Amino acid sequence: MGSRNDGRGVSFGMTSATSSIIGKGLAVLGTGKMGGILIDAFLKHGLVPADKVFATVQHATPNRQTVSSVKIPLGTNNRTAARSADVILICLKPMTVGAVIDEIRDEIGIENLVISIAASVTTDYIEKRIGGNVPVIRAMPNTPSMVGAGITAICKGKHATQKHLEIAQKLFDAVGKTVVVDEKHMDAITGLSGSGPAFLYIILEALAEGGVKMGLSRELATLLAAQTMAGAAKVVLDTGHHPAMLKDTVTTPAGCTIDGILELEEGKLRVTLIKAVVKASQRAKELMFTDKE
Repeated sequence: MGSRNDGRGVSFGMTSATSSIIGKGLAVLGTGKMGGILIDAFLKHGLVPADKVFATVQHATPNRQTVSSVKIPLGTNNRTAARSADVILICLKPMTVGAVIDEIRDEIGIENLVISIAASVTTDYIEKRIGGNVPVIRAMPNTPSMVGAGITAICKGKHATQKHLEIAQKLFDAVGKTVVVDEKHMDAITGLSGSGPAFLYIILEALAEGGVKMGLSRELATLLAAQTMAGAAKVVLDTGHHPAMLKDTVTTPAGCTIDGILELEEGKLRVTLIKAVVKASQRAKELMFTDKE
């Protein structure tokens, strides 16, 4: 591995909210749905020029030769992409991360920054697989990132600095909010905010079905349910008030809301959602395989 400096200086400019923070280039390895979402957001916010994005997929197909609205070519050579970049974004399934790192290891030095969004893959695993003192950031974005309403948790490995963390924050701020956490919480975050949108879509769908049951059109019921969910979430975010307190402001004595809440409690919605997050978090831990090579 050819390290070309002492690692204390990172050549990424961070002069303004719309200035490129990528110097040499950005390699996106495994450009699936989330990789494409991130590339579009980075380009939209001017965080990286289109000609400095090097995206790869495992297999290019005639129907998928480019990614993003500006038609960035998709390649299959991870080593070439990594060689052309100072920031390497790993958007792979957990079980393929090790093989790809082995492939690009000789192209990575301490002047690079490796950011992984692979669920359950630890910074320690990536650091040991690469070797040396390469800075690594682990991130967990979620699918609402596609509309700029995502939440991304990030944590840094042992060789990453505050500057590296700031670079990652600036990148993921392009798709919503970013929080810095201890790595020990990342599996729980995967189960909550990573899997959570699917749980909420089921709740939203069920609310809309209730409206249909009571005579509303499906389109109107879905709009009412979606905007109600979005509005309730915004109240929590904007006020900082506990959801239980906000629930009580809607629940008037002998009113209709308390009857609805009684049905939810009898249906064990609360405990079912808690168990769903726990189960998803436990599964996230299992995704990380034991490397026996």
